[in-house]
Amino acid sequence: MINLSILGSTGSIGTQTLELVDYYKDNINVVAITGNNNIDLLEKQIIKYKPKICAVMNKEKYEILKNRISSKTKLRYGLEGLKEAASYPEADIVLTAVSGMIGLEPTIEAIKSKKKIALANKETLVTGGSIIKKLIDEYNVDLLPVDSEHSAIFQCLQGNRPKDIKKIILTASGGPFFGKDYDFLKNVTVDEALKHPNWSMGKKITVDSSTLMNKGLEMIEACWLFDISYKDIDIVVHPESIVHSAVEFKDSSVIAQMGLPDMKLPIQYALFYPDRKENNLESLNLFKIKQLNFHKPDMNTFKCLNLAYKAISIGGTMPTVLNAANEIAVAKFLNKEIKFLNIADYIEKLMEQHSPFEVNSLEDILYVKKWTEKKFTELI
Repeated sequence: MINLSILGSTGSIGTQTLELVDYYKDNINVVAITGNNNIDLLEKQIIKYKPKICAVMNKEKYEILKNRISSKTKLRYGLEGLKEAASYPEADIVLTAVSGMIGLEPTIEAIKSKKKIALANKETLVTGGSIIKKLIDEYNVDLLPVDSEHSAIFQCLQGNRPKDIKKIILTASGGPFFGKDYDFLKNVTVDEALKHPNWSMGKKITVDSSTLMNKGLEMIEACWLFDISYKDIDIVVHPESIVHSAVEFKDSSVIAQMGLPDMKLPIQYALFYPDRKENNLESLNLFKIKQLNFHKPDMNTFKCLNLAYKAISIGGTMPTVLNAANEIAVAKFLNKEIKFLNIADYIEKLMEQHSPFEVNSLEDILYVKKWTEKKFTELI
């Protein structure tokens, strides 16, 4: 029986994980869940799964939920509550599916508590890769990727040696604006940016997909996960989202992982690794698909991807500025305070103003995050 803690149980990854829990109810027991604002759903999850602990990030929402819950589930709030759920003694695996840099500190707590990490929060490695890698080695815990692309790469590497990798081929759907030019993007709306052609995801990650920043963050994450240089990662736009990523080895052989665009598969693989379990997911029918297409990304029009490559090439604290500025810019775009193309513009301006330095501690990352927030406010 797997005892599971889900950080971000009300989000897209969290709810799909709970659907897997329903299917594998004799194999998985939910001991901890966390959420932010959606306390109506949290309440239903508490009633159904009876976790030992539930953390609510928003204190006001926590107070409301506390008055509505009569179960034995412990209620906690804020970052400390999130960290408590991540390090809950009974948990075997911690699925980190919260959105944004808020996932970094709970992941660190989970590692220090020697939990297996199923990582669906890319910002953790984008901003704190050097710290996380050291802790993983120090505490000897498994870090298993949940993003479909990184899960695909991880699967391609099974039975192969990392030293034999020639390059990683990271696929991107292209988002809702694939093939569109700069003039078109000037006036796109929030609703248009949220219409992803293939995947059902949260708002922030869907906007990141539309700007291609999501792929830039995944590229940086892949550098840390697989100990590979950004120079050896090719990003390929693949509109069908059937090839989730591929690895080319030094003998020029290429191994790809394929499947329909369904996040339940990489989630399941991380939870049960190294075992593969039968499931009720739809099988890939190549006769129905008929053809697959691949294109070079337009890195001039979709400037966020270029900025991600620039950030990782500079290194140090620059990826933290990239990530923190993007989180703020996307939130302002979703609130209709800035335009779509302003997202990349503001990130670029903040990167130009930042003097990067080596990341030696969590405090370094948190300092740069606050610096970015302050400078962003000044720009606005």
